[in-house]
Amino acid sequence: MNLVIAALKRPITIVVIFLSLLIFSVMSLVKIPIDIFPVMNMPTMYVIEPYNGISPEQMEGFFSTSMQDLFLYVDGIKTIESRNTQGLTYIKLTFYEGTDMATASSEITTYVSRALKFFPPGALPPLVVRFDASSLPVGELVFSSPDKTLNQIYDLATTQIRPMFAVVPGLSAPPPMGANARSVIINADPEKMQAYNVSPDEIVQAIANSNVMSPSGNLRIGNTMYITADNSLEKKVSDFGNIPVKTNKDKTVTVGDLARVEDAADITVDYALINGKRSVYIPIVKTADASTWAVVQSLKAHLPEMQSLLPDDVHIQYEFDQSVFVINAVKSLATEGILGALLTGLMVLLFLRDLRSSLIVIVTIPVSIMIGILMLSLAGQTVNIMTLSGLALAVGILVDQAVVTIENIHQHFEMGKDKQQAIFDACIEISFPLFLILLCVLAVFVPSFMMTGVPKPMFMPLSLSIGFSMIASYAAAQTIVPILANWILKEEKYKHEHATEALSDKEISEIDNHAGYREDNPQKDTFLRD
Repeated sequence: MNLVIAALKRPITIVVIFLSLLIFSVMSLVKIPIDIFPVMNMPTMYVIEPYNGISPEQMEGFFSTSMQDLFLYVDGIKTIESRNTQGLTYIKLTFYEGTDMATASSEITTYVSRALKFFPPGALPPLVVRFDASSLPVGELVFSSPDKTLNQIYDLATTQIRPMFAVVPGLSAPPPMGANARSVIINADPEKMQAYNVSPDEIVQAIANSNVMSPSGNLRIGNTMYITADNSLEKKVSDFGNIPVKTNKDKTVTVGDLARVEDAADITVDYALINGKRSVYIPIVKTADASTWAVVQSLKAHLPEMQSLLPDDVHIQYEFDQSVFVINAVKSLATEGILGALLTGLMVLLFLRDLRSSLIVIVTIPVSIMIGILMLSLAGQTVNIMTLSGLALAVGILVDQAVVTIENIHQHFEMGKDKQQAIFDACIEISFPLFLILLCVLAVFVPSFMMTGVPKPMFMPLSLSIGFSMIASYAAAQTIVPILANWILKEEKYKHEHATEALSDKEISEIDNHAGYREDNPQKDTFLRD
């Protein structure tokens, strides 16, 4: 009731407020992230440690057990799950809801650094990754060449294209997949090592000590000081065979005397087929807070620059684009909203025979949806499958509120009331029923606020999108609809119809008198009814 009175007393103020909300809605629609899934904020982290050549039992003893014992001291830890395979330890850490994941991540990194002291020699620091469903790959950057080998394509993707990912905001830089990294393979012969009394560790230590670059100090000549360095890095693969391992009496034993040196590739761990041919690809993985649509469009804009860095026989293209699903959902929502507004306006025009009333109904639908998107942006939500589903579900209810208001205004017009009185009485009459309908619909989605775990971040955006758009629709039905009705509806039509009805009553009375019926004649009512 207060909304109707405020709208009719201060129409310009209400219109300015709605126009301001629409302007901010357009601004938020341009900036709001467009994603596939909502931001999950799942309290889950993974710790991954590779170490080739060790059995699952040894991986558990050397890596998994030591790290799990330290992770028990992390605040908010709920469960610890580990899986050990040959050469790989995989630990999943789950936290209680509400845990500060940034603090938890720093604590895990601290304990991982401490666990490094218990790892076997040569072990790399474990990889700590926070899992989020919104950080899944949104496409793949595929490389193909009719002439180059997989290792050559892999090197080009790693050295030329992967650094370019830094110019795309919100894009992470995972390594290329589908090929093996170029590696210098040294295959030691056990019989030769036994003959020269050399162990594998001695070969590894000799290569590590010889193939290094170390600073040796500064050299001052006159007024110039030169920075000098001891560069013993091997320039060719064959030079690894000349590295000395030990001196046996008067003979120096080299790596070439003990092993076969090859310019080869690492062990195959992944395999990719593009159009039936092995190829190399880079997964396109965005950060959790980045917009899928913005990342994909920015990456496509940089594709010509990336192609210019590659040889002419190497082609790059973006495949398996996942952003099209979100854009198709946005287009479907826009199509549904437009069709709903047009069909509703057509029905109003068909039954009420008033084009101005149809225009009022059509205007309220996009206004409610736009304000709903503005509220979603302010609530920190994104445009995703769930929010678009909520807006699509709300379109039908948005139509009902405006149609009921317009129809009730026409009903009061037909009672012979003047325009302002008819609009006021009609809106006041249905304000409380519409409010009850709003509460009943919103009550259906209240349980989403009580959910826990994964369902809450999935269904909360759906509930918010429906709630925000319905509240905006109710406010529009109680403010914008009566204001527009007061401004553009014409009452002459209804005055004419009312006058026609009064004339018909007079004619009936004249016919009644002419037929000889008096006021006290009991047959008069029967006549009028007939």
